Amino acid sequence: MTTAVLVGLTTAGVAAPAAAAPDAFRPQLVTVDTPTRADKQLLQTLGLDLTEHAGHDYVEVVLHTAEDAAALVAAGLGYDVRIPDLLAREAENNQLNAAYAAATERSPLPSGRDAYRTLDDYNADMAALAEEHPDLVKLFTLPHASLDGRPIYGVEIGRGVQGPERGLPVFLMLGVHHAREWPSGEHAMEFAVDLVSNYGTDRRITDLVNRSRVVVVPVVNVDGFHMSRTDGELVDLRTVDEGGTASILGTPGNAYKRKNCRLVDGQDTPDGTCAIAATSPGGYGAGVDLNRNYGGYWGGPGASDLFADPTYRGAAPFSEPETQNIRELISGRQVTTLITNHTFSNLVLRPNGAAPDLVPGSEGIPLGDPYDEDALRELGDEMAAQNGYTSQHAWELYDTTGSTEDWSYNTTGGFGYTFEIGPDEFHPPFPEVVDEYLGAGEYAGRGNREAYLIALENAVDPEMHSVLTGRAPAGAILRLKKTVATSTWDASIQDTLDTTMTVGPDGRYTWHVNPSTRPVVMDRQVETVSGDPVAEESWTGTTAPLQSTDQEFAVTQDVDLLEITLDWPTPDDLDLEVYRKNADGSLTQVGSSGNFVGDKERVLLQDPAQGTYVLRVINFASATPSWTLTAALFEAETSTVPGLVENWTLTCERDGRVVQRVPVVIDRGQQLRVNLTACGRR
Repeated sequence: MTTAVLVGLTTAGVAAPAAAAPDAFRPQLVTVDTPTRADKQLLQTLGLDLTEHAGHDYVEVVLHTAEDAAALVAAGLGYDVRIPDLLAREAENNQLNAAYAAATERSPLPSGRDAYRTLDDYNADMAALAEEHPDLVKLFTLPHASLDGRPIYGVEIGRGVQGPERGLPVFLMLGVHHAREWPSGEHAMEFAVDLVSNYGTDRRITDLVNRSRVVVVPVVNVDGFHMSRTDGELVDLRTVDEGGTASILGTPGNAYKRKNCRLVDGQDTPDGTCAIAATSPGGYGAGVDLNRNYGGYWGGPGASDLFADPTYRGAAPFSEPETQNIRELISGRQVTTLITNHTFSNLVLRPNGAAPDLVPGSEGIPLGDPYDEDALRELGDEMAAQNGYTSQHAWELYDTTGSTEDWSYNTTGGFGYTFEIGPDEFHPPFPEVVDEYLGAGEYAGRGNREAYLIALENAVDPEMHSVLTGRAPAGAILRLKKTVATSTWDASIQDTLDTTMTVGPDGRYTWHVNPSTRPVVMDRQVETVSGDPVAEESWTGTTAPLQSTDQEFAVTQDVDLLEITLDWPTPDDLDLEVYRKNADGSLTQVGSSGNFVGDKERVLLQDPAQGTYVLRVINFASATPSWTLTAALFEAETSTVPGLVENWTLTCERDGRVVQRVPVVIDRGQQLRVNLTACGRR
């Protein structure tokens, strides 16, 4: 007889099933100690499967093989095992989900669902919304099929959605860039159902839907998700009475797959071979990390150029059909706010993904990052207050480049955020998905649902974007277009933003648009050193391998900048950490630098507080460990680096030809009247 058994798994860990061979390595989730930024940078070079769960002194990592664990040890990075057997955890979650579904006739979610959707479920639910609410919902297919030939669907929600574009602001909701992050699709889909099912009965939702177009693509990475979801549900945990021991039926397969189904750069596989070939450990070896493949700062830190790495960025910006879809979707609409959902970490992340002092081409020390920092932070904080998440810059998690909102914000000016849903798992038991969406505990009745509604309110708020108004011939097509150079890490690509609307029968138009000048090219304030240092001290010394040496430096006056530099004979490698000594003698880290081999280290602190600073030289991998350490205080001048002023080209088209063309310069929060009456006289 075979009976089910529930193994006691918690977020603190679980013993592996007894039937596992003593030397077998089970995929596990570990917390890696990264007390400095240099440690995070080192971790990112190891080709390991980093999660989005990180803090100031740790990053959580999935170890798929014994070689992964050995790489951490060899790098000298300590770690604690949090879930020692992800396969056993998957099996337990499947049992918990089955028990919840059996005990639940209808969940509190807007759809009433009690289990994770499959890809077929998503497609069926979107089709049903459109069929049952044809005046409110339009189903559409994105232009590029997946690498395995699957169509990728989305829905557009709004009053009169089947009619012509009327210039309403667009709110975009995305899910499942990373295959294993199932709740990200659930929350996107539930928000669509929420808006549609409450339209006409909930005054707030009705007003927001009437004033916007809401576009939802719940599964961006359809191939990867299908493989992850299918393999994940096959893992089963049982007790076999002959041996009396717990055993697992199934393999990890692609349950924890991260990337898409790219097998070879430049070659598509529409015959479905990805499902056969992409079975590397955890399914993470093959493919491109879609959230490193967008054009904004593509190719920089936090994205690998090695195909087998989990954060492989792809052969070129937008090399993948999935990211091409989102690029064309955003470029063809005035998306004033977007949210892209991921798991896990309980975070609301805002641009940028790379720390401002890393971005190439910076002049001086940037102040205020990015251009709309105050407004971006305020909205992020307001959303995080609804779900208990932490609101922060994306780079405060760790540096990333080529992410969705870094490209969309810097290229279009539309606000963008990443939600990292849930505290501790990629796809936790389904009841946690319910709680995260609707809120639980002190956040009950709010949660991500309320955060999303606040984001939608931002999308329709004219103070947060720009508005064009005027008169034009009824039925004329108005077009806003510009072609811009989008900066990658060491070059640029060309983006064309091309959106249209149709003038109504009364000959008046109102068009909600993004500002004409991109944030990335606007004026910015910087600090630059003014003259010689007002105080300076240098030390020379040696430090044994894997050891450190401390020096103290006193700041006794108010200054603008404290610069600490560390130099040594190349090609050796030393790291630098800077601490401020507290009154009780304890140390608080205030800066660090850990560049790649051969690059010298530098820490720059703005407006350093008076007191004693401890400067720590760390010999990470130096064979000839002699060094020179210098601390210097400077006065600085704050100045504005002039940016560019960009314009939209507004055209009025009749009978397929351009009749009138007008350049338009418009800022955020500005309303500009542009009459196109000449369009009617020709």
